Amino acid sequence: MRLPLEQELRAERCRLIATLDQLSDDTFESGRTLCTEWSPRDVLGHLLAVDSFAASYLPYGPFVHAANRKQVERARRLPRSRLMARARTWADQPSLSSRIGAVVALGDLAIHHQDIVRGLGLRRDLPATVSTFILWDGVLLSLITNLRVLRYRVVPTDGYPEIGARSPCTREVRGTREALGMWLAGRDSVTDDLVFT
Repeated sequence: MRLPLEQELRAERCRLIATLDQLSDDTFESGRTLCTEWSPRDVLGHLLAVDSFAASYLPYGPFVHAANRKQVERARRLPRSRLMARARTWADQPSLSSRIGAVVALGDLAIHHQDIVRGLGLRRDLPATVSTFILWDGVLLSLITNLRVLRYRVVPTDGYPEIGARSPCTREVRGTREALGMWLAGRDSVTDDLVFT
């Protein structure tokens, strides 16, 4: 049985693989991403591990960063060919937990895809639904980490309703759903794409 958003999740995973396939070995291994300590291969290793959420995170309890470090260390031991082969299976056969939680998994995946694309100075055409999931995931991450969504009125300029604080004294931030979502998720390097008033 196909679950809601499962097709979108598979499609974005395939788009990520297409992005990674075009990278040279040096860039794949050590290129810059917006996840400052991670290369593109590290971001992929993290995303593959998220697909097995219970095995990857539950043993670490609230220590998410420790779980992320361990995931990346495991992925670094694999040659690129094996890691990419695993990624193709991951794209074709998402785990049940990812399919059930696709509304969150899709936003996280799309943000990390943009971490790679923006970090390497590349561009890609984003489907409107993917931009929306980046924004939603940014809102969720903001509520957990930096509370920006509570301190700003967030105004997408590409056809989506305003989000966030609405008092007369609240500052406003405008930009695309993608740029706003990345900023809400803590990627400060996107601020040049935003307008603050």
